[in-house]
Amino acid sequence: MTASFAAGPSDPTVQPVPAAVVQQVDAADTTLHNPKRAVISLGSNLGNRLETLQGAVDALEDTPGVRVKSVSPVYETEPWGVAGDSQPSYFNAVVVLKTTLPPASLLERAHAVEEAFNRVRDERWGPRTLDVDIVAYADVVSDDPVLTLPHPRAHERAFVLVPWHDVEPEAQLPGRGPVAALLDTVTREGVEARKDLELRLPE
Repeated sequence: MTASFAAGPSDPTVQPVPAAVVQQVDAADTTLHNPKRAVISLGSNLGNRLETLQGAVDALEDTPGVRVKSVSPVYETEPWGVAGDSQPSYFNAVVVLKTTLPPASLLERAHAVEEAFNRVRDERWGPRTLDVDIVAYADVVSDDPVLTLPHPRAHERAFVLVPWHDVEPEAQLPGRGPVAALLDTVTREGVEARKDLELRLPE
């Protein structure tokens, strides 16, 4: 469990996790052999955005070979790559998990979760009920066009870097360096913490 969740009430955007839940999550790791750490970005700007993100977190946890370790605070963000007023704002979050699935299988699961929430891929950067992106997988660096690792635009996206930094302040983006340093190179404009919203770790 990340230190961020134990940070206490001084940071209202980070919700403390009860010790019993921490123990359950850590105990679940004993069912995984040689797991790899992966970072997943979630986004939704159609329908019940918070409910969709929570459903995605739960679906990832329900995946054999996957254990969700931490979930970031929720951020409301302007759409990427289009005019801000051309579509609804997004809810975004980052999930850190341990998995025994290889990257290709994790990608298949990510797409299956998107499809379960009626994701449509009609246009690039178009509105979507759910976006599930693999940001990083262990220390893998790959230019495979099917799954480029780390995500080729993660280092430019505050809506990925900000919530990731919340749960893993010391995180490194493979091939790019510390997330904290990358945050200094991007604008946080249009990325607002939703302190009234919370995603739950699966029980």
